[in-house]
Amino acid sequence: MTSGPHQTSPRRFLEVLGQWSVLGAIVGGFAGCASALFLWLLDEATRFRGTHETIVFALPVAGFAIGWLYDRFGEPIRAGTDLVVDAAHERETPTIPLRMAPMVLVGTVLTHLFGGSAGREGTAVQMGAAMADNVAARVGVTGPLRQQLVAAGIAGGFGSVFGTPVAGTVFALEMVVIGHLRYAALVPAMIAALVGDQVCHAWGIGHTVYTAAPHVPLTPLLMGKWVLVAIAMALATTAFVELTHLVKKLSTRWLRTLALRMFGGGVVLVVLWQLVGTSDYLGLGVPMIVRAFDDPALPMYAFALKILFTAVTIGTGYLGGEVTPLFFVGATLGSVLARLLGIPIELGAGVGLAAVFATASNAPLALSIMTVEMLGAGVLPHVLIVCVLSYLLVGHRGIYGAQRLPMDKLGRALASPRTLREGVHGGGDTPPAAQESPPETPNAP
Repeated sequence: MTSGPHQTSPRRFLEVLGQWSVLGAIVGGFAGCASALFLWLLDEATRFRGTHETIVFALPVAGFAIGWLYDRFGEPIRAGTDLVVDAAHERETPTIPLRMAPMVLVGTVLTHLFGGSAGREGTAVQMGAAMADNVAARVGVTGPLRQQLVAAGIAGGFGSVFGTPVAGTVFALEMVVIGHLRYAALVPAMIAALVGDQVCHAWGIGHTVYTAAPHVPLTPLLMGKWVLVAIAMALATTAFVELTHLVKKLSTRWLRTLALRMFGGGVVLVVLWQLVGTSDYLGLGVPMIVRAFDDPALPMYAFALKILFTAVTIGTGYLGGEVTPLFFVGATLGSVLARLLGIPIELGAGVGLAAVFATASNAPLALSIMTVEMLGAGVLPHVLIVCVLSYLLVGHRGIYGAQRLPMDKLGRALASPRTLREGVHGGGDTPPAAQESPPETPNAP
């Protein structure tokens, strides 16, 4: 092995590897315990609501109470996952308040107990990152290593709450900067995700089992069908993102406090629940996701109703994530399209399950891997084709406004730093000239 001016000494390499391993395992342990408690409470809340459905009528009151608590005590954590993205990207941001973990946990469980259509990834990621950042603060870690530990918290939370540690690792590397994998955080993120998943299982927590994807050879005809599916997934994602933003914008304009916005959103959800005449679109919606894999009579409009219920829930401030509702949207839409296009519905549902959230989170690699962990290798290469195409087709939009945009999706570097919220043109700048992206400064030990 040749040495150079930037060669790391073996001693320094072992020191950093030891830090990554010990701190990553600690973060993963905390994340796994938090996910286990969260999933147990979520199951209990969902079970209780299923046998006492009249509790949904109290959703507006519960929303008002949650909103009041956040108005009173939650101002430093109101940004939610965007606060986590900032901490994972910027070295000098304040430590994520530890109160984020219990507040988002309680708020999400209450959201599900009373019937809000939300998920769980946002909660798990925020809990994991908050605990990781506070571990970093306690041991005096700053700079790049602190950012790597926040990424480990993201990986530990995501990987443990879904039982997909490899996808959790890649998601933590992929979701902060669009178009970049942050390899500097690879080791602590991997360790946190693996430890978190094992700890969560050690508490006796299981995860939903879906029908394995059948092995179907990729042919030119099937490739053409997947292009059509990708277009549909991009349109569904666009509808969800834009509707959620619209609901948030209008509710913020009309109702000044979070408590009032959540009360109003709760009223709308109760009305929608009564109009559709079924509880299928409340909460996570896992039973409908499972049905999408084997029910040829699944309603063709199911995905659209879930978009509506979830956009109102998230847009008016209820807590939770978007993953499982978007799994619902993608799986039901994929199932319907598979019936129309002559694709096995198990494969169509499996590909769709990943594609909408992959597109909304700008993380096509992580979600393709996640689908393999959940459904088996038979889903490849189909899921990767649809996730990547849909990710490109949706343009520069998504559910995490703080995601960084060093370049557009055509590979052209931007003239100045951007976030997804600001957009490619930065609120009026001229489009960037096509140019080579500058290399990312390595952040190695």
